[in-house]
Amino acid sequence: MKNSLKETLKSLGFALAAVIVLNSFVLASFQVPTGSMENTVMAGDFLFVNKFIYGGTTPPTIPLLGIIFGKEIEIPYFRTPGFSDVEKGDVIVFIFPGYRNDVKAEEFQYYLKRCVAVSGDTIRIVGKKLTINGQPFEHHDGIQFYSDMAPADYGDPKIFPPGKPWNKDFYGPLVVPGEGDIIPLSIDNISEWATFIRREGHTLEIQGENILVDGKTVTSYKVERDYVFGMGDNRDDSLDSRFWGFIPEEYVIGTPIMVYWSMDPLISNFAKKIRFSRMFTLIN
Repeated sequence: MKNSLKETLKSLGFALAAVIVLNSFVLASFQVPTGSMENTVMAGDFLFVNKFIYGGTTPPTIPLLGIIFGKEIEIPYFRTPGFSDVEKGDVIVFIFPGYRNDVKAEEFQYYLKRCVAVSGDTIRIVGKKLTINGQPFEHHDGIQFYSDMAPADYGDPKIFPPGKPWNKDFYGPLVVPGEGDIIPLSIDNISEWATFIRREGHTLEIQGENILVDGKTVTSYKVERDYVFGMGDNRDDSLDSRFWGFIPEEYVIGTPIMVYWSMDPLISNFAKKIRFSRMFTLIN
């Protein structure tokens, strides 16, 4: 009896380890919580996510340990080499970096958006029309608009970066930073870059007319990571990089492959809420 229990526990342990490895480095499941990417993906869609393409990552926590210890136990972050870089037009699943003024997100969350720009690209939106490096962004045809256009001269106080006189319909031009870029710093623009610098792991202080990074007076900052810019296909109902900033490329954990299950969150009847027409829909 003791040997049988031991073998059973060993089998369960191997099975759990296999699931963790597959979920971390190969294929994961993701539930779409909002409609920010309609009609490409819908709220209530369940997606298979390819984590292998960009390089798999260790899970943020180990399942069951939270139950045993009464709280989630974070583990060191590790990423395997990928087979492709994130490209413009990719639908991406990524670790949410936090709201505009947050150095770190309050809780660990995965988000889903479309990558519209990568390091070195210049983003501009004029009258809801998105251009990248001066060219129309035409990687897909699922863009949704439903609200009136904001005035061109209206500066939304919630927009990223702080202090810019932009809004979701008139935005930029803004260059996505990349590793090695040199950003000039001054009292006039430090509010735009303060959180960015702190997110890269540095302290930042302002003493009179002086800007101190890690205690040293500076007039410029050298970027340490590559970044991407994410936006929802449902442009008028999407809180995205226009509001909370750049996404570190290393935070991108995969791209969705297809919908394997879908339920309309607005319908209470279980039989009616299942969207069979969405099942096995490929994501692009």
